[in-house]
Amino acid sequence: MNQLEQLKQHTTVVADTGDIAAMRAFQPRDATTNPSLILKAVQMPEYRPLLAKAVTDNRGKTPAQVIDALLILFGTEILKIVPGRVSTEVDARLSFDTSGTLAKAMELIVRYQKAGIPRERVLIKIAATWEGIKAAEQLEKNGVHCNLTLLFSFAQAVACAEARVQLISPFVGRIYDWHKKNTGREYAGAEDPGVQSVNRIYNYYKKFGHQTEVMGASFRNTGQILALAGCDLLTISPNLLDELSKNTAPLTRALSPQSAASFNIEKISLDEKTYRWLHNTDAMAVEKTAEGIRAFATDGDKLTALVEQTLATT
Repeated sequence: MNQLEQLKQHTTVVADTGDIAAMRAFQPRDATTNPSLILKAVQMPEYRPLLAKAVTDNRGKTPAQVIDALLILFGTEILKIVPGRVSTEVDARLSFDTSGTLAKAMELIVRYQKAGIPRERVLIKIAATWEGIKAAEQLEKNGVHCNLTLLFSFAQAVACAEARVQLISPFVGRIYDWHKKNTGREYAGAEDPGVQSVNRIYNYYKKFGHQTEVMGASFRNTGQILALAGCDLLTISPNLLDELSKNTAPLTRALSPQSAASFNIEKISLDEKTYRWLHNTDAMAVEKTAEGIRAFATDGDKLTALVEQTLATT
């Protein structure tokens, strides 16, 4: 049995890609997308027809409306392959706009429902800002489940749990990148700051009975993945899924609800002021959250430009 098969015994494996062919190959339960992944996928020859269809079906509408249609087309195709859920991201430029995020999320859900996809199979992906978390809290109350992304601090994780969001995506690799850059050190296994962050969040959630699912994301190597075996979900890129599928070394479960019971940590509660202060004290989290929002917004702009070019030439 290879390591991917072993991992699936303890953790729900999610494909971190917009490449539908990769999903067929590795058979994850769920799939996640973001503006960067969709931008990359739509430039591949096999997915250009999805862009063409989005443009043709929405001629006369704004580029933003075409992009929404494109996201739903990708999500619908993905859900023909994965048996679980797809995460579809709200425009990063709405990251500090609670009402704007709510409106866009509902637009996406309505589009999915018109395409015959029930809301239970969709996670609305939102940046884990205070405003994003508050939007997700309202969406969850209305039966729209959310995936809070760009999550780097413990304060973000606690606020998400208290908002009763469905799922969070702490970014292991980007945390690792920041610490490596700022210390000049290499990290591996349990010493990896990204691994430590997810370990802390997972154990806190399980110890205090929070139902929010933890999905480790943004991996740089399979060592980080193996160190988090047992986490609720792990979203993994195709190249690392391939590495796991070719390795037959034994895999040991690292995280479990049982071991979380003895985890040494105190329960905390956050209002907005406390959240903002605690998040602000984590320099890595402040820097990486802002960087991630900017990067997703930039790729969103590139996708808009591609749509505008396609509209002008077809």
